Amino acid sequence: MRAIKYQGLSMKDIITGKTQEHLVLDEESNLLVHKEVLSSLRTMRDEAAAAGFSLKLASAFRGFDQQLNIWNAKAKGLRPLLDSYGVPLDYDTLSPTEVVYAILRWSALPGASRHHWGSDMDVYDSSRMPEGYKVQLVPQESQPGGVFADFHLWLDDNLKHFRFFRPYAHDLGGIAPERWHLSYAPISNEYQKILTYELLEETISNADIELKPVILKELPEIYQRFVNI
Repeated sequence: MRAIKYQGLSMKDIITGKTQEHLVLDEESNLLVHKEVLSSLRTMRDEAAAAGFSLKLASAFRGFDQQLNIWNAKAKGLRPLLDSYGVPLDYDTLSPTEVVYAILRWSALPGASRHHWGSDMDVYDSSRMPEGYKVQLVPQESQPGGVFADFHLWLDDNLKHFRFFRPYAHDLGGIAPERWHLSYAPISNEYQKILTYELLEETISNADIELKPVILKELPEIYQRFVNI
């Protein structure tokens, strides 16, 4: 198992986003990625440039505390909750359980985000952006006619050459499809196996997280629908 390479590091901390010791800086984006991802990322970026695209990272590593802040803000109604089509929901009409599942549709549970691992990143093509355009990371950008549609068609044909894939390519009833989310298979496939139900339950139980009782009650379904995919 690859984990034996990280002697002195806690695999629990790596998987749940509580350490950065396995990461390096991608100077192009000024974001942190797993040290074993950087070479393939650079090659993919160079090949994209040769094809006329400018591959940029909107996000890469995201630690536990950052994911927790996102979760807690949404759980309190301080950040928008969206339906499956990206349309804002009325927070005040939702039950606590409905709030939990609305958050999960677009944002990972702290401790269960693939962005914790440094193997996953959100990408876009800056060469196709009109002046003043702000990246939104919504499905409309990658669909036919969208600003990044051609870029994603190129990714369709080339991702596998760099050992990347889209973990959220299709709607399986959990996380909404995110064509912009790429994952480096040699790392993420292994880390996925380490993120057990027991580890996630322990992480949530010890966290200062909003809606904890609801999360723990629903955790078996959450793990199957949104984590163990």
